[in-house]
Amino acid sequence: MSKFLEVVAGTALATLIALPAVAQTYGLGRPALPEEIAAWDLDVSPDGTGLPEGQGTAENGEMIFSENCASCHGEFAEGVDRWPVLAGGFGTLNRQDPVKTVGSYWPYVSTVWDYVHRSMPFGNAGTLTADDTYAIVAYILYSNDLFEYDAVLSKETFLDVEMPNADGFYEDDRETAEAAFWGQEPCMENCKDSVEITMLATVLDVTPDEAGDEGGDEAAEAPAAAEEVQMAAAEATEEPAPAADADTTAAGAMSEPDPELVAAGEDVFKKCKACHKVGEGAKNGTGPTLNGIVGHSAGANPDFKYSNALKDAAAGGLTWTPEDLAAFLANPKDFMKGTKMSFAGLKKEEDQQAIIAYLSTFP
Repeated sequence: MSKFLEVVAGTALATLIALPAVAQTYGLGRPALPEEIAAWDLDVSPDGTGLPEGQGTAENGEMIFSENCASCHGEFAEGVDRWPVLAGGFGTLNRQDPVKTVGSYWPYVSTVWDYVHRSMPFGNAGTLTADDTYAIVAYILYSNDLFEYDAVLSKETFLDVEMPNADGFYEDDRETAEAAFWGQEPCMENCKDSVEITMLATVLDVTPDEAGDEGGDEAAEAPAAAEEVQMAAAEATEEPAPAADADTTAAGAMSEPDPELVAAGEDVFKKCKACHKVGEGAKNGTGPTLNGIVGHSAGANPDFKYSNALKDAAAGGLTWTPEDLAAFLANPKDFMKGTKMSFAGLKKEEDQQAIIAYLSTFP
C-alpha cells in the first residue's frame, strides 16, 4: 500500500510540474474579436449607456405586459400569488415589512430595462424586442405614477424619469466597518441569556394563508399584522361591492346597456379580474366583488376591508353613479386620495363606458 501511495504521489507531482508546459501546447481557442465581445456586453448603466435604439409608451406596453407579464405580476403590476409586486409600496421602506417594488425601492430605470430585456418573460427570456422592452418598462413606471400614459420612453428620455429611492442606497463598507468581528471566535453555546421571538413568518408574508374549500363559508383568519402586510403588498383595490336593498331604485332606473358595449366591457374587464370577481358565486379577493356596484352606495360590502379613504367617502354619501364610476376608473388616485387601488386607470373614455355597461349587467 505504501509503495502504491508513493507512485500516486510521484505521478501527481510530475503532472503539476508539467501542467504549465502542456497548457501552452494545446492550441485551443483564440482571442475574442471586438464584435464578439460587444455581442456579450449587454448591460445597461445607470446613465443609459448600453441602451439600444428603440422606444415605447405605457399605452403600447399595457397590452404587451398583459400578454407576457400579467400571469405572474398581475394586470397592473400588483403581483399574483407569491410572484413579485412591481407597483406601489411607497412609504413602506422604513417598516419591518417593506414592500419593495420598482417604484418604492429600485434606484435606477436601467436596472429595470436590463433585467426585463435579459430575463423576462419567465421561461421565454430574451424574446422581447427593444421596443417591447421600452414599452413594458414604460407601463411599469406608469403603474407607479412615475411616467405618463402616452409619454415616449427611449434612450433620449431615459434620464427624465426620477426614481424615488435613487438616493436610498450607500456604499457597502462592511469589509472595513465590520472587520473587527471577523477575527473573533464564534460563540457556540449559551450565547444569549434569553431568546425572544421578534417576527412571525406570517408577518414576513412567507407563509401561505390557510383557507377553507371553495364551497365553504368560513376561512381561517390570518393574524392582524399579516393581513395588514398582505393588503399593503397587494395594494388592494377600493371599488365597492353589492349594496343594500335600499339602493335598488337607482340601479333599476338605468336603461338596458348596449349589447356591443357590454361585450367590449367584458374584454376590458380582463384588466380587473386579477382582483375583482363578478357573477354568481363571486367572492371577495384582493378587491371586493363588483356585483350590483352601478348605482349603489359605496363601501357597502360588509365582508370586505375597505380603506379609510373609501369609508370616509361612503360616510359622506358617495354613490357609484355611472359618472362617478367613470371618473374613478379614469384615475382612481386623483378621484379618491388615499385609495389603495394600485390600478393607474383607464384613460380611454370608451373603455370606461364599456366597463360600466358590463358591470351594470350584474345585479
